[in-house]
Amino acid sequence: LKSRVMTGKRVKIGLASPPFPKSLKDGLRIVEDFVQEAAQKEATILCFPETYLPGYPIIEHKVEKANATELQSALREVCRLAVKYKIAILIPMDWYEGDQLLNTVQVVSAQGEVLGYQTKNQLDPTEDNVWKAGTERHLFEVSGLKFGITICHEGFRYPESVRWAAMRGAHVVFHPHLTGSDIPGILPVEWGHMDNCYYEKAMLMRANENTIYFASINYALKYPESATSLISPEGKCVNYQPYAKAGVMIGEIDTERATGLLAKRFKPELYGIKK
Repeated sequence: LKSRVMTGKRVKIGLASPPFPKSLKDGLRIVEDFVQEAAQKEATILCFPETYLPGYPIIEHKVEKANATELQSALREVCRLAVKYKIAILIPMDWYEGDQLLNTVQVVSAQGEVLGYQTKNQLDPTEDNVWKAGTERHLFEVSGLKFGITICHEGFRYPESVRWAAMRGAHVVFHPHLTGSDIPGILPVEWGHMDNCYYEKAMLMRANENTIYFASINYALKYPESATSLISPEGKCVNYQPYAKAGVMIGEIDTERATGLLAKRFKPELYGIKK
């Protein structure tokens, strides 16, 4: 496989909509399948949905809790896949710091190096007894693409988590999440329809209010409440993965369009906020 690097001002990104994993081992098998598909489509970087390893703890799926050693081993396997397929990987997963369990996205370069991780800092109220909230935000860069990460609830409910990265030069913010269920419900038929849940409207705003791309990644659940989607800096849906269909969606980032103009005009001192 040839190495994929940014040429000019454009870069291909992959957004993975996989089925819910049956176990940590099954999750790693699916990760390799999707990494291979993204590499064949010449994506530079691929992002998976929230805590894909070992899986988000939703009612209809029994997720086996992985210990620190198992999670470290899983991350090493993801690093091996990055090298094998020559692609950077954003792998959302549980992670232990001491005895504290965090909801993270590990950033792995195409050379298999862990560049760091972003924690979920604004937990949903239902998650307070599942994970420890993080306290720091980070900006990353892969092949000239600058990006931030905001995880599910905080990206939908806390615009500041996206603006932080946009103000610091991010071209795109990746947003791994889980909405919906495999329990029978309503299957959306039209992206952004007024009767859909608010999630896709929030995606539009996160991009438009910051003049950057917003890449939102969901599981391929049977009854999702939002689609894996790429939103342009103008607040338009560029592309989305069909509801309930597993696969890798490819999008293109034009860094010249991702100016961050509106984010950089924000005056935090007017609201008593420190820069």
